Amino acid sequence: MTSPPSGPSSAIDDFLAMLAAERGAAKNTLDAYRRDLEDAAGRLLKRKTTLEGAESVDLRALFGQFAAAGFAPSTAARKRAALRQFFFFLQAEKRRKDNPIDALDAPKQKRPLPKTLSIADVDRLIATAFERVERPDQSDAARLRAARLAALLEFLYATGLRVSELVALPARVARMKDRLLAVRGKGGRERLVPLTERSKNAIARYLELGGEAIKASPWLFPSDSESGHMTRQAFARDLKDLALEAGISPRLISPHVLRHAFASHLLQGGADLRIVQQLLGHADIGTTQIYTHLPDERLKGLVRDLHPLSDKN
Repeated sequence: MTSPPSGPSSAIDDFLAMLAAERGAAKNTLDAYRRDLEDAAGRLLKRKTTLEGAESVDLRALFGQFAAAGFAPSTAARKRAALRQFFFFLQAEKRRKDNPIDALDAPKQKRPLPKTLSIADVDRLIATAFERVERPDQSDAARLRAARLAALLEFLYATGLRVSELVALPARVARMKDRLLAVRGKGGRERLVPLTERSKNAIARYLELGGEAIKASPWLFPSDSESGHMTRQAFARDLKDLALEAGISPRLISPHVLRHAFASHLLQGGADLRIVQQLLGHADIGTTQIYTHLPDERLKGLVRDLHPLSDKN
């Protein structure tokens, strides 16, 4: 039995407030939870029940709707996880005595390995970006856009920042003499990432072409967006356009793919998994283990070279 629901909208609001206050959830995370929970609430209304008052039978029907709607397994799993966390919250707040998802079997699914790029692909992408900057017979505005994209790309591959962290970098980054950049990521956790000379040079070239208008902004990559800085969507769009010119399929390219390339290429070079975890800002090393999978040949080489019972030893 459940206690009388106070209404799904107020319960969702309270849940999101808890995530923000106690877990330091970012706005994008909160927005994603809200979309999933409000979608579930709307579907449950057709069964004449509220989200807060839903029982196992209602949720089984809801998950069946997810399958009928053609949601990808990963999307359905994300929605299910949001609901599980929501009902855990209701239990903790004593608004429910049970978690109705506990009675349902979780669907088994293989977690796909993330897309990545070869080192040669990344080299070609970066080279194409810098070639754009130096092309003759282009307008000043076009050259500045090319320099901005080259700086973004070089900076992302050098640091492995999340795209939301990258586009919102403050202008003071360009004036830093220190080789370590302090970044505040998910959950308010702060980490240090090293800057390469190449990334600093790319930023300097971009600022040189941008003039006083850019130097006067509080953001390193200002724009006329609501936030005042370049948006994630605009960067992703420009990146796909660059990939097409570099002869790489745009569907293989995104800012997140480059973040993964940063990590997987470090591991290929022999970097310690804990160091990569720190650079990426992952709270759980399990996330890093999947996100930065080693290629089969690298794994075979590690076993061959390091295992005490290998043929080599």
